[in-house]
Amino acid sequence: MTSQPDIDAQTQIELEAAAFRRLRQHLMQDRTDVQNIDMMNLTGFCRNCLSRWYQEAANARGIDLGKDAAREFFYGMSMSDWKANFQTEATADSQSAFKQAFAENAGTDKKG
Repeated sequence: MTSQPDIDAQTQIELEAAAFRRLRQHLMQDRTDVQNIDMMNLTGFCRNCLSRWYQEAANARGIDLGKDAAREFFYGMSMSDWKANFQTEATADSQSAFKQAFAENAGTDKKG
């Protein structure tokens, strides 16, 4: 096993933030073709989950950030604009798998 470099707490925060920004760029700019429902079915989270986790982190710090504002921050546009530009119709199989994935991952008060 490779040893981990000695990283101070502030640098770790900055690296984690950079990784989050890159993930956001990947999902919002590089792979707009990947549908939220497919992400949820395969991974147990999607763009909406990431925006919700961002909202929860802000709220925990005393920042009043609502669901729509968090989504707009994460998506870089309103949810209705995202859907109009990038969301496709889900198949019946995808919708069925989503019900199970949502119940297992987001349908409870699990914190990621």
